[in-house]
Amino acid sequence: MLAATVLSAVPVLAQGTITFDLTPEQANRVRADKNDAAAALISKDFKFVTDGSFTVALTVGDPPLSTYATDSKTPVGAEEDTAQIIADALGLKLDLVPVAWADWPLGLDSGKFDAVISNVTVTEQRKEKFDFSTYRLDVLGFYVKADSPITQIKEPKDIAGLKVIVGAGTNQEKIILEWDKENVAAGLAPVEAQYYDDSAASQLALQSGRADVEFNPNAGLAYRAALNGNTKLVGIVNGGWPLTAEIAVTTRKGSGLADAVTAAINGLIADGKYLDTLKRWGLEAEALPESRTNPPGLPKS
Repeated sequence: MLAATVLSAVPVLAQGTITFDLTPEQANRVRADKNDAAAALISKDFKFVTDGSFTVALTVGDPPLSTYATDSKTPVGAEEDTAQIIADALGLKLDLVPVAWADWPLGLDSGKFDAVISNVTVTEQRKEKFDFSTYRLDVLGFYVKADSPITQIKEPKDIAGLKVIVGAGTNQEKIILEWDKENVAAGLAPVEAQYYDDSAASQLALQSGRADVEFNPNAGLAYRAALNGNTKLVGIVNGGWPLTAEIAVTTRKGSGLADAVTAAINGLIADGKYLDTLKRWGLEAEALPESRTNPPGLPKS
């Protein structure tokens, strides 16, 4: 039997109660104090792109991770906030550099920026070229209609007989199909996997009752749930299932910055600023208890 790597005791996002600040000023952004011990771990040989600044690349895409503010030019979101508190903890100013996803590896390797904070998952292949300081779990979420009788999904039997929305060719589809295979072998009702071209279509299917559950990356679904209150979180699974996948600040391998970033994150976890930052964007379900430098990554395919 396949063991499901499911995260338990996760705080469920309060639905429809978060007001997201998308203004360029970000007046309520969480800020942190300098962590002298963490800053002292920065290698004396490390050369910042700009003295006194932490230059961070990120891919501006969809909220809540990263989007453009109401001025259509200022990046805002959970990734930007994470970069800010790490910069604060290291005693540095923050410079953000929006880049295309495909461009960050070469840009980082060539020294165009000091770090990448852009939903990068730790993998063994990436570890050959980069160092990592983990700051979030890679999480997939099960979301149902707000008034659904479904209250919890934590193991394969919980989806037996349900109509589940997933993305075609994704890891979440792989998980659903593996769970369904296990259920059918145990004599349980099969799952009906459903596929839609966009989020509007999937939401309509969920609200109309054509689908029971949507199972996709947690961040976007959490943001949507918090905005409209039409859906609720009933369970999460690690995105690397059956292994554990973590999201990390990415730095050049052997550059001498990773240990300082990891220490900074752990200080922010200890003083509560880290969780406050995730809560601001409805992502507390993705919180890590501890940051690690270069933990085991997803294996090479």
